[in-house]
Amino acid sequence: MKEGQILKRIIKIIGIVLIALIIGMLTYLGDYYHADQTAHDALISDDQVNVWKEGNLTIFTPTAGQDETGFIFYPGGKVEDIAYAPLMRSLAEQGYQAVIVGMPFNLAVFNASGADKVLEALPEIDQWIMVGHSLGGAMAADYLAGHEDQMAGLVLLGAYPNQSLAQSKHQVLSLYGSEDQIIDQRGFAEGRNKLPSTASYGEVTGGNHSGFGNYGEQAGDGIATISTAEQQAVTVAKIMEIWKGN
Repeated sequence: MKEGQILKRIIKIIGIVLIALIIGMLTYLGDYYHADQTAHDALISDDQVNVWKEGNLTIFTPTAGQDETGFIFYPGGKVEDIAYAPLMRSLAEQGYQAVIVGMPFNLAVFNASGADKVLEALPEIDQWIMVGHSLGGAMAADYLAGHEDQMAGLVLLGAYPNQSLAQSKHQVLSLYGSEDQIIDQRGFAEGRNKLPSTASYGEVTGGNHSGFGNYGEQAGDGIATISTAEQQAVTVAKIMEIWKGN
């Protein structure tokens, strides 16, 4: 076989491999957990909460008695952002501005600085608390680490930080479901050493990994013994224990 023919065959093979990789990547990125009907219903404004979109942000604004503190939420990996609408709406019903940051391909690693847009869109809020589920929690923790002066705290839901926040002066709350079979238990345990000594921890008895959002059961997760609504009600209550009135 001539050299030119060999080169053409190599180029053809490389082209086939690249096409296969692209197809595989697009298939992976296009496969994600979708928000359920309860989540879609939570996007409807009423006399308690106004819900509106601005770019990739879904914003929940209490109609009365708004607090000076707000919550910025980073979704879990491969989960549609609005799946967390019921949880964030519940925070808004407590009087707090709450914002979900939509992520490219539903992966927070592609928009770790997404909270910047929230600060720009809502400059009237004095202090923000980062909240994140699973992969979104790790990215929320990274954001706090790089924006200590702009943030007021962190809530991790079935998540743990990538980098150390041990020296942070902000309040941190780490919540997890007792039936969570998704989270890396070793990483979660080691993650405690990366959080401030003042961090608070809470187990949601009967809750699992996917119960922090409304997207159905996540493959490989434990079976929850409480409803998704109950898990989220406990979550909001524990958050309020720390930040209500702060």
